[in-house]
Amino acid sequence: MASELYNTIDALSREKGIDPQIVVSAVEDAIVVATRKYYKTQENLRAELDKETGKIRAFAVKTIVETPEQVEDPVLQVTLDDARKINPNVELGGELQINKQTEGILGRIAAQLAKQVIFQKVREAERDTVYNEYIGRVGEIVNATVKRIEGPDVIFDIGKAEARMPRKEQSRLESFAMGERVRVVIARVERASKGPAVVVSRAAPELVQHLFQTEVPEIYDGTVVIRAIAREAGERTKIAVMSKDKDVDAVGACVGMKGMRVQSIIRELRGEKIDIIEYHEDAVTFAEKALQPAKVSRVTVVDSGDKHLEVVVDDSQLSLAIGKKGQNVRLAAKLLGWKIDIKSEEEKRQEVELQMSALVGTASTPLENVPGLGEGLVEKLSAAGVTTVEALADMTPEQLEAIEGIGPKTVEKISLAVNNYFSSLEAGEAGAPAAEGEVSAEPVAEESAASSDDITAEVEAAPDATVDENSGQEETAESTEEPAPSEEKQ
Repeated sequence: MASELYNTIDALSREKGIDPQIVVSAVEDAIVVATRKYYKTQENLRAELDKETGKIRAFAVKTIVETPEQVEDPVLQVTLDDARKINPNVELGGELQINKQTEGILGRIAAQLAKQVIFQKVREAERDTVYNEYIGRVGEIVNATVKRIEGPDVIFDIGKAEARMPRKEQSRLESFAMGERVRVVIARVERASKGPAVVVSRAAPELVQHLFQTEVPEIYDGTVVIRAIAREAGERTKIAVMSKDKDVDAVGACVGMKGMRVQSIIRELRGEKIDIIEYHEDAVTFAEKALQPAKVSRVTVVDSGDKHLEVVVDDSQLSLAIGKKGQNVRLAAKLLGWKIDIKSEEEKRQEVELQMSALVGTASTPLENVPGLGEGLVEKLSAAGVTTVEALADMTPEQLEAIEGIGPKTVEKISLAVNNYFSSLEAGEAGAPAAEGEVSAEPVAEESAASSDDITAEVEAAPDATVDENSGQEETAESTEEPAPSEEKQ
């Protein structure tokens, strides 16, 4: 029959959910510690609990060697002859057990020390048991009872252990009372030095998923599948569902008749808003659905590799699409797994105009590429800050004549050269379409002679153009490959 001490150990083990042998070992280790402290010895001490009598025997253990020369440490070793004086049945290489008196001599301090060792061993064993029990149940929903509230943390009783729910795992809409029963998600299991090792959550998306599985039979039997959930606890949840049966409406099944199913879930979550969205494989269509209740004008894939979308909405829908503090677009991006940029129609229009202006601004042709302008004239124009054909074409004859070394005849020559240059570009585009990003132009044929009437006619046609009076001959040069501003706008 087991002793009263062993029965107490067995009851403690059942209460803590640990192996009784762990508690027995803790008691034996405690007696060893107390005995060592009392005798102030470095001997190898051991203890044994007798289950029948409940007595604990402490003894020192020494290894048996053959000769005195082999004894390296008298505290830990003993010769065979000396060992047989104590126990005639020992053998070479075995162990000799020397009893240590413990009954009635250890005292109160040793007993207190033994008690601390036992509690420490039991706590360590309990933590290991809890860890092994719940480490494989992370993400599981369990019923819990509120046990106590410690500052911002709530301590729950989840059966075999206590669980802690920190503030960040709570919904801002919820408050708890002592003894209240709630459903929680096992978020993680920690090997904590003290306190509960299980951390539970009411803010995890798995809680919403479990509630839908409980309330919607179509989700429970697999007809409707939850493809994605994005949640900000206490604020809003977006859930994407898809039906495997073409005759079953996934969104309607989750909402229920007159919204009964989803309202039951909302009550469980203390009034948290829930958006139920039909899932689509196409990211563009899915994004339009995910941004509801805002109406989307168009969605463009910016980069499919980086999963980047650009969404354009009407100016009146911009604030609704973004949501309070960016919540709607943030949840939609989390639901899709894509980065989403939202712009209004006005913002997009301004962006396009800036891009067009930048393209037009970068289109420029050096003066050296224009046939009919001599090197001397190009140097004069460059010295005056005119380096491109586009800038030259925008100048009036009065502005050109204000440049040193340029007179009326030179202005006429410049006008003729610029007109011929732009005419050649137009002729080149009409004759053969240029490659993308390029404009092809035929070089202007050198004129053998030009009458004063012809020059006058050219000046009247384009009064803003100019000619170099120092250059009596017109040069032939290759035209630029960059488009003129007017062509870019077209």
